[in-house]
Amino acid sequence: MGLFDNAVPGGNITKPLMIALGALLVGKSGRSAEEPEQSPAPAPTAPVPTETTSADGGLAGGLGGLLDKLRNAGHGNAADSWVGTGQNQPINANDLGAAIGPQIIREIAQRTGLDEQELLKQLSTALPGIVDRLTPNGQVPQQHQVATAFNS
Repeated sequence: MGLFDNAVPGGNITKPLMIALGALLVGKSGRSAEEPEQSPAPAPTAPVPTETTSADGGLAGGLGGLLDKLRNAGHGNAADSWVGTGQNQPINANDLGAAIGPQIIREIAQRTGLDEQELLKQLSTALPGIVDRLTPNGQVPQQHQVATAFNS
């Protein structure tokens, strides 16, 4: 998986987790990271969320949108530690779910086939390392750079 090798403590990134991360950060509409984007139409297997999937950034509004959600929910220190060059602070699965919002979590759980609690557990474990890998110089990349990282 290149960029994401060893980003998750204790193992590899599973396909459902890659789908979840793609939906959250890139707006893959349920497609796997290996499938190229061919049209702006939503994937027929994914229900249309009431919160619109941003064409340029996933259900959370891309990486920047996710970081903003975390900061607005009082988890800015953790989010900033992932972007910064120091030690990554953990985030509790329930805190992550509250920050992202139940509707987005429900949508991603449906896309991945994971139970919402299992999804949050995996995301809370994976996101610090993934965000750290996406921000090697302590700066949030542009959305097309995040999408490129998921396609490589």
